[in-house]
Amino acid sequence: MKQLPWRTPIQTAAFVLCLSVCLIASVCAADKVREQYQKLEYRIPMRDGVKLYTAVYVPRNVSSGKRYPFLMQRTCFGVTPYGPDQYKTALGPSPTLQADGYIFVYQDVRGRWASEGRWTNMTPVVSDRRKPSATRAIDESTDTYDTIEWLLRHVHYHNGRVGLWGMSYAGFYAMAGSINAHPALKASSPQAPIADFFREDIHHNGAFTQVALLAYPLFGDGPTGPTTKPWFFKDWIQTGKQTEFAWHQRLGPLANAKAYLARNVFWQQTVEHPNYDAFWQKRNILPHLRKIRPAVLVVGGWFDAEDLYGPLSIYKTLKQHSPQARPMLVMGPFGHRGWSEETGHTLHNDLYFGDSLATYYQRTLEAPFFHHYLKGAGDGNTGLPKICLFDTGKKNWRIFTNWPSSDSHRLRWYLTPTGQLTTQPAGTPGYREYVSDPANPVPYTEASLTAEPDFSALASYISADQRFAGERPDVLTFQTDVLTENLTVGGEITVRLKVSTTGTDADWVVKLIDVYPPNEPNHPYLPNSQTQLANYQQLVRADVIRGRFRDSFETPKSFTPNQITDVTFRLQDMLHTFKKGHRVMIQVQSSWFPLIDRNPQTYVENIYKAQPVDFQSARHRLFSDSSIEVMILP
Repeated sequence: MKQLPWRTPIQTAAFVLCLSVCLIASVCAADKVREQYQKLEYRIPMRDGVKLYTAVYVPRNVSSGKRYPFLMQRTCFGVTPYGPDQYKTALGPSPTLQADGYIFVYQDVRGRWASEGRWTNMTPVVSDRRKPSATRAIDESTDTYDTIEWLLRHVHYHNGRVGLWGMSYAGFYAMAGSINAHPALKASSPQAPIADFFREDIHHNGAFTQVALLAYPLFGDGPTGPTTKPWFFKDWIQTGKQTEFAWHQRLGPLANAKAYLARNVFWQQTVEHPNYDAFWQKRNILPHLRKIRPAVLVVGGWFDAEDLYGPLSIYKTLKQHSPQARPMLVMGPFGHRGWSEETGHTLHNDLYFGDSLATYYQRTLEAPFFHHYLKGAGDGNTGLPKICLFDTGKKNWRIFTNWPSSDSHRLRWYLTPTGQLTTQPAGTPGYREYVSDPANPVPYTEASLTAEPDFSALASYISADQRFAGERPDVLTFQTDVLTENLTVGGEITVRLKVSTTGTDADWVVKLIDVYPPNEPNHPYLPNSQTQLANYQQLVRADVIRGRFRDSFETPKSFTPNQITDVTFRLQDMLHTFKKGHRVMIQVQSSWFPLIDRNPQTYVENIYKAQPVDFQSARHRLFSDSSIEVMILP
């Protein structure tokens, strides 16, 4: 056997052994699915004649007149394996639902993989103003409607009810398919759904998510025709043996990305639409979440580095504009998709939250939700909590009747010139300052300095230790005294900064951190035995605002050098108890690289086209009236 070039002989042998074990396990799992289900493949015609590849798994136990509901996932990631004799290793959202018995449906959305048609990122909703059976407009709602209509007519042994589910991009399709829904669609579960590309995944409050560059070949365009092979590999960016931070730093300005993405349609669109114009606005699903009829279970993870905005904003929008959908919200201590796979000990990064938390969610929340609406009474009396959220500090589940909770009150922390974080404003005016140099940006996580560009650093940064950042002169740190009692923060976080800069543009990154005491013990499941939780600075919540968008995402404007300016924005919701003996810390900085692209700090019309000369150091000041407002729960 040829030795893999990056492994020693022992590592190669271990790798081959592990691969063999995984292949055997995969074959066994697929055989189990084959025993329980029959796979059928269809190319279902849409109203415009485009045919979408669809795989249907029907339970083999159809004796005694048994009837099953459909549970469907529509995805742009491919519904492999293809072929009537090739079976998935698992069906549905969880082993519980697979065992419970559903007709599982998987579909390639139009323009992706084995389906016909043209691919469009975050397909704009165009059919929600007319009855879906009448309109000729085409979007994910109509494709879902047409698919359900066809399934009801052509697939046997169903009970006439349909459910949708999906995670990440497929979560968007689940939500989009629930708009102006088919009458048979009774329940939908968008999980880690994308809601608005200008606020998540591709951007954070208008600032470009630079680590996403490496995913652009996957999302840049669809294949030229139906295929079961990954067409995007030819355009995959080869980073070589570099760390994530080093590769992105050597790339230079984003204008240089054209060397890798010159033919990429979505990259071209991103570059030509630097502001929140009609291109991005029509890809925002939130304005269309009115009069939603199916029941909706929204699921997310507090440590989801990709799609945290989506589940929170979708739930709040449904609660306000579609109460008849009886929306439920579940947020757990998970990263992206973490609730879908049981790991035994539930960890994120260095943090341990308990055991079998994914199984708890799957068995006690998700499975009963679908059972009630697809097999049971379907009257909304599920007996389930409306809102089930995990407190990432106390490490337990909490039940709420509304979110943000009506039991909360607001607390404001002031960022004082002395570095203290206090509930009273500073007695005298003052400021703290730092120099932000685009040539020496602050890493968004220490792991980026050692990890390869494989998205592992992205997955872990959102709860990572921040001690490395506080040592830098371009990061301002503020902290409270040691807490004398537990303090639970739950809900929205509002950042109100008063700043000035010697430049004409700037980013502002604000991080809320839990500082552990010096006697904090290690837990037994630390991934790295060298890690010490004593004095650990756990990132709890953070985000960035691109300064040009401080007043409007649609109409950017520059800063006037040295003029005090208000910058207000929100961090995503959280539920975290800062325990007695801990401290609360705030860090403020102006780069977060390469999670976020570097701001030139010289105002240019389009940062994607900025040139090296535009990137200049600037001195930023943070004035004493700056504050962070949080919501405190009992």
